[in-house]
Amino acid sequence: MPDTTEHSRINEILQLLKEHTTASIGEIAEKFAVSEMTIRRDIQKLAETGQVIRIPGGVRIERWRGMERTFVERLQKMSPTKSNIGEAAAALVRDGESVVLDSGTTTLYVARQLRARQNITVFTFSLAALEELASADSVRVELTGGVYRASSHDLVGHAVGEYLSSICADHVIFGAAAVSLTRGVMVHDPDAQRELLHSGKQRVLVVDSSKIGIEATYRLCGIEECDLILTDNGIKPDDLTRLRQKTTVQIVNAP
Repeated sequence: MPDTTEHSRINEILQLLKEHTTASIGEIAEKFAVSEMTIRRDIQKLAETGQVIRIPGGVRIERWRGMERTFVERLQKMSPTKSNIGEAAAALVRDGESVVLDSGTTTLYVARQLRARQNITVFTFSLAALEELASADSVRVELTGGVYRASSHDLVGHAVGEYLSSICADHVIFGAAAVSLTRGVMVHDPDAQRELLHSGKQRVLVVDSSKIGIEATYRLCGIEECDLILTDNGIKPDDLTRLRQKTTVQIVNAP
């Protein structure tokens, strides 16, 4: 077929997926007469905008069904900042170590950065994180059991807690809906997996500054239970001072 620019090729890939729902990397590369590496880069750009979801060996269209749309919308909110926080969190994980990865949009950016690690094990109940890491040969992913929840593209239920209670990883990286300076780390999710807080040696909270100084519905843990909080430089100076009275805080520059 005739040569196409990157922009037009990406648009044509998206159209192809709208027509066929899924496709393998090899099939797309053959159709456009480019390398699989080129197609993986194209797919990465589509995935970052929430239009497609990577699956083992290929990609599928995001159909925007029902509550699934909310996850993609949250993924896009403050995405450059979350990407930088994710990079800083992944830098804490050394080759050969293990990490428990929470479900959520900020932790999905952590998963993207973990693809570059060698010989690590990731324990997660996030299907989005699984899809992100599935093609990374040097990363072993162990998925918990549980019941699928479309709104967050993850697993919930008693089986998740049982699984998490049985492991002790090097790191636990988790997110939150809010960090109240009086009530602690908070979530909107009644099914939040509190067992993950005890499934690793170092507890790292990843949260952008827009969530600090507000409250959510349920308390997940105290601020002092976090070994490290990673946030961006949009945090209010007074809030940063109060957080640092309770735990270690690392500031990441926002774009």
